[in-house]
Amino acid sequence: MKQDDADRQQRSIAIALQRARLSPEELWLRYFTLGGDAGMAEVDAYLNGCGSLPPLQRDVLAHAVNERLDVLSWSYRASYSRPVREGRPRGPMLRALVSLLESAELAPPDRLPALVAAAGQVLDVEIAMYLIDYDQRSLRPADAADPCDGALDVDTTLAGRAFREVRVLPQDTPLPKLWIPLLDGVERLGVLEVRVGEVDDCYDPALRAQCRWLASLAGHLATAMTAYGDALDRVRKPTDRTIGSELIWSLLPPLTAGVDNFVVSAIVEPRRSNSGDAFDYDLSETTARLLIVDAVGHDLRSGLIAATVLSAYRSARHAGHGLYEQAQVIDRAIRDHFRVGTFATGVLAELDLATGRVRYINAGHPAPLIMRSGKVVKPLAAGRRPPLGLGHGELVVGEEWLQPDDWIVLYTDGITEARNSSGEFFGEGRLVDFLRREAAAGHPPPETARRLIHAVLAHQENMLQDDATVLLARWDNHRMRILRSPSRPGRSADEDYD
Repeated sequence: MKQDDADRQQRSIAIALQRARLSPEELWLRYFTLGGDAGMAEVDAYLNGCGSLPPLQRDVLAHAVNERLDVLSWSYRASYSRPVREGRPRGPMLRALVSLLESAELAPPDRLPALVAAAGQVLDVEIAMYLIDYDQRSLRPADAADPCDGALDVDTTLAGRAFREVRVLPQDTPLPKLWIPLLDGVERLGVLEVRVGEVDDCYDPALRAQCRWLASLAGHLATAMTAYGDALDRVRKPTDRTIGSELIWSLLPPLTAGVDNFVVSAIVEPRRSNSGDAFDYDLSETTARLLIVDAVGHDLRSGLIAATVLSAYRSARHAGHGLYEQAQVIDRAIRDHFRVGTFATGVLAELDLATGRVRYINAGHPAPLIMRSGKVVKPLAAGRRPPLGLGHGELVVGEEWLQPDDWIVLYTDGITEARNSSGEFFGEGRLVDFLRREAAAGHPPPETARRLIHAVLAHQENMLQDDATVLLARWDNHRMRILRSPSRPGRSADEDYD
């Protein structure tokens, strides 16, 4: 840009700042949030015509002002005699989203990676889709003949870091690109590799936002298309599942879900041969309902018991029944369909999302834990009754009140009773210590669950003798960023995402 053009841009930003009704301090904070590097004094000097900034920094500053102007006013356009709607999208971003929506309408799942790439061409970028495998160890190219070819390790690559931290991350060399988290709501499905023309494009805030929008739509489509085809699911499967494991996986809800002030994330292992462990949840505006279950045995019959528990629980829940009636319905279902003495342990819980009040029933299961300020502060020791299927005895519903940012930790005995070759249990002490370290590191529930299962597998030398399931839930009493790590000092939630 010539000096005259640079001066013209400086004057336009200064005028726009007046119209945006922002103070220099407010503008600098928005600029810093978008990735600007110049200090407050440098920006103030530039706005007053007493200094200069590099072209990229000037553009970030201009974008910060324009975002504010977009909120305050519409761009000028010629008027019509009556209100009319646009028939086709006008801008590249909207055209890209619409083209992806329309082309996916009758497409089979295996065509999705190509459709996403075509949408990227509208934005003048090259896009490749990677999906997380069900072991959550590698990101696999969704369009490769062999998904293991070109797979990227979650723990050691920049793509893996973007997945773990749910952040847009730039890569300058050898080719400039962006790694964009691929999400369905708050469930992590993988990443998009976005190749750009120049290194400066990696730091373009508008392009980052456009790629996030495209990734969000692609994530929703990936989940929807997996429901009627196996192609994307095959990319994510490490090996074939047993019949019992297929039964359980067909019934499980998404591994991660969230609403304004609550997130829940769970993992079941072993992925390819689990039989009796399962979980379920239901989220609404007012209430979060949680279930974890461990059916007796280690075969297909265990899977049938767990499937019966899930179906009975959902039937009672859909009928509007509370905890007491839900447990009764599950009891009857097990007694009516299996031989005498068949049972499942489990925990049923309800959380009031406005107040933090938790009500729960523990049917012969390991006691849930409450984690607060990075420490496990207490078990949920009340609400005890016999295992499901053996009669409810004297049923008492336990109660606890959460504090903001508390976690609820539900797990099956396959976590604590995992043994290494020396016969040493993973144990509750090691579980508590692991949770403390993860909280100190700031990992959110999905990443903590992933890392915990890998720690249990490593302790047992990757040979589980029993199913192992963990369900982590985090609550706050106001709207919060439920998936990402806490903001760093001086940074906003959006910057942490970006």
